[in-house]
Amino acid sequence: MLRAIFIMFIAMSLIPAGDLNGKLLTGDHDVSPVFVAWSRFAIGVLLILPFTPLARSLALLKDWRIWLRACFLAGGIFSIQTALRTEPLANVFAAFFIGPIVSYALSVWLLSERVTPLRSLLMATGFVGVLLVVRPGLGGSVGLIWAAAAGTFYGLFLTASRWLADRGTAIELSFTQLFVAALLLAPLGLANLPADLTLAVAGLTLGSAAGSMLGNLLLLVAYAQAPATKLAPLVYFQIVAAVALGWAVFDDIPDLMTWVGLSLVLGSGLASAALRR
Repeated sequence: MLRAIFIMFIAMSLIPAGDLNGKLLTGDHDVSPVFVAWSRFAIGVLLILPFTPLARSLALLKDWRIWLRACFLAGGIFSIQTALRTEPLANVFAAFFIGPIVSYALSVWLLSERVTPLRSLLMATGFVGVLLVVRPGLGGSVGLIWAAAAGTFYGLFLTASRWLADRGTAIELSFTQLFVAALLLAPLGLANLPADLTLAVAGLTLGSAAGSMLGNLLLLVAYAQAPATKLAPLVYFQIVAAVALGWAVFDDIPDLMTWVGLSLVLGSGLASAALRR
């Protein structure tokens, strides 16, 4: 169990680290967010390919729901890269965590999952936290609206993942989402190649894809070693890692209202995950 927890902490640090690379690309090197999103999927396909049963994975592409799920993922990654172009890492991740709230509502509505008053209250509390970070119409920014859009796409993606959970293994489903998303974004990604492909841009592009890919792979490894219900609360460590990385690299310190929002998102998320145990 301790080994699985350690792996989870690494995984939940690698995912925001991958987004940090993406932020450096779009902010410091003026690389298009759509190129960052596409390259993440394209490189991710190459990284996961050696571990993938290709014939079974390609057979899943006959299911239209696989394509819909990948569309949600592509929209989410493009939106979060657009948000990171102008917004602090911690703020983006706080707004992004509207995803589990969206997924909860859709799973109750579309998948007939059980609803409890306490979990609904916690989801509402998390939503208030997201509003405090985004602050629509009250000093919030367009960038944070993009972050909330990314979280909404992620909620749709999570719901679709539950819908398709019995269609294939985790590796097979991971390959299909990366492959289809890379295919869908290829025209825009190739049309927005970096004007100046320096070693720094190449390294950050690889780091963006590798951080996300390795983080998600280690997540699968951890879930294979311990019950998902015990590890689920650690997913919210991404917010802690995002705050630390934003402070270390950009000297970004959230303001008071953002700290309150972060606390509500983190606290409600941990409590909600604990209720599933």
